Amino acid sequence: MASLTIKSPQGTSRSVNLLKRVTSIGRSADNDIVLDDAGVPETAFAIIFDGTGYKAGGESSFFVNGKKTDESPLNANDVVKVGETELAFSLGNAPQAQPALSTTKFTRSDSGNPDASTQEQPGIPGRELAALRRLTAFSERLLSSYEIDRTLEGLMDEVIDVTRADKGFLILMESNQMRVKVARNLARETIEDAVERVSDSIVARVIKSQRPLIIADALDDPEFNASESVVNLKLLSVMCAPLMHKGEVFGVIYVGNDRLVNRFDKKALDTLTIFASQASLLVQNAMLVNELKLENTELKNRIEEYTYGDIVGACPGMRDVYRRIDKIAPTDISVLIGGETGTGKELIAREIHRHSLRAKGPFISINCGAIPENLLESELFGHVKGSFTGAVATKLGRFQAAIGGTLFLDEIGEMPIQLQVKLLRALQEKVVYKVGDNRPEPVDIRIVAATNKNLDEEVRKNTFREDLYFRINVVTLKLPPLRERGDDIVTLSRFFLNRYSKEFASKARGFTPSSSVAMKKYHWPGNIRELENRIKKAAVLADKPLLGPEDLDLRPENLPPILPLAAAKEEFQKRYINEVLERNNGNRTKTAKDLGVDPRTIFRHLEALKAESEGKPLPPETEYEEA
Repeated sequence: MASLTIKSPQGTSRSVNLLKRVTSIGRSADNDIVLDDAGVPETAFAIIFDGTGYKAGGESSFFVNGKKTDESPLNANDVVKVGETELAFSLGNAPQAQPALSTTKFTRSDSGNPDASTQEQPGIPGRELAALRRLTAFSERLLSSYEIDRTLEGLMDEVIDVTRADKGFLILMESNQMRVKVARNLARETIEDAVERVSDSIVARVIKSQRPLIIADALDDPEFNASESVVNLKLLSVMCAPLMHKGEVFGVIYVGNDRLVNRFDKKALDTLTIFASQASLLVQNAMLVNELKLENTELKNRIEEYTYGDIVGACPGMRDVYRRIDKIAPTDISVLIGGETGTGKELIAREIHRHSLRAKGPFISINCGAIPENLLESELFGHVKGSFTGAVATKLGRFQAAIGGTLFLDEIGEMPIQLQVKLLRALQEKVVYKVGDNRPEPVDIRIVAATNKNLDEEVRKNTFREDLYFRINVVTLKLPPLRERGDDIVTLSRFFLNRYSKEFASKARGFTPSSSVAMKKYHWPGNIRELENRIKKAAVLADKPLLGPEDLDLRPENLPPILPLAAAKEEFQKRYINEVLERNNGNRTKTAKDLGVDPRTIFRHLEALKAESEGKPLPPETEYEEA
């Protein structure tokens, strides 16, 4: 709770807690805090709490830390001076909270609603207090309902009632144009042809000044009596207040009475201004929730459109993978899935199984790099009792468990070279031998393998058997890294957030635009697994509906550096040559022809890559010459 320490011109000092969302300050007894200073206006300014911070604002100017202003945010230890009175702002409670100097009893609001007839309230006349109470109750109702149309209609009905207008309009900015979203009359009915009943000149004035406006008799007002809209509408009493968000006008509340002049007074304008301040929060909240609902609906539609079984994504690279799965899944040929760590290779293997004729059989998975070498053979093929220390019973291996289904060998590039021989024999002969047993067991399985290594390179280094490589690599599926999947990153992030916000009852419901940009810029070395873990963490720790880059630990210093154009061009050329070489199965001459460069360019490129991998000095810079 914040407080003010007030030092009067007479030298006395007192402290007051700021208990309300809007606290009015001035010389008049109608204010929440009354100042005994002849140099202070009747209503000097108000201190407003918007849920996150405090600010001071008013129609008259005042000083904050010696600088003249009519609106300023308030921070701890700021000093506001008006007249000869100084008010020191603090974010802590006052040592001795004191009420404002005047009190007013009230019995019934102008709208006829009874309100605690004997209660005294500091410095607030009955009509304003009744309006504030209704605003509070109304806010509580709206905060539990996020139907934006009903919310806005209810807001305007309350505004018309408390200001004693006979019509009211809520106008919001859409595509840089003000559009009437709600138009209501005293009977709580929607007004037809609403846009023709509002003075655009009055609305334009409020938008430009960003300040509320009251007009006692528009037809007699020198500023507006020549306005075509005022004359045609025969306007009399009008009030208009801006709806503000982050210092910008995003709409206005406009009320009027075309039967009476001087229908509205300064207090009515103050009431409308307070309503507009609260309405800004309510409307923004309702609009945000409505936008999130639309995003969720869009997300569900996109997920249905952008999914393949349990896989989310529809970038060209993934669509190519789906097409190949459709073709190879009904067959029994072996498949090798390549891709960086965390790209979802096991999900792809499961989809191959699900779309195959073995779908009713088991799907058995084993990570060849996660099991010690001395235990991996037993895990794969099983063992008999007593075959080694600890073998207290005969056990089936993963091959036997997968009979009639699919065996997924993850990270097969990590398999020891000695065990690769036994795996090759099992695949060729379709029989396995338990450890400690010489009896063959037939196995009817399909093999799907995966690796994040370049097995061509491993074969050249003699760390992976060439004959086994050709046995498992009948068809290759190459999964693109997350950084190359474009809008899939946003689709996946929303998919994960929707899952974990439900699982952890999180407040998070979406992402800020800056976080979406940051996600697309980040390199994602851990790919989808890293994205999922970051969003899971953010969902657990979230205390707001929209997650920003900082919630995902995607601060600017964590993003890849911006390269000079020449360096970026060089990096692209390297990657592109490698891609074309891969497509041409390493054929340098064909690659040079396809790229339209001299074959020597490809040789120099490969020499540079070799030198870079061996830590040797790079050869002279490669020039990409035309053939």
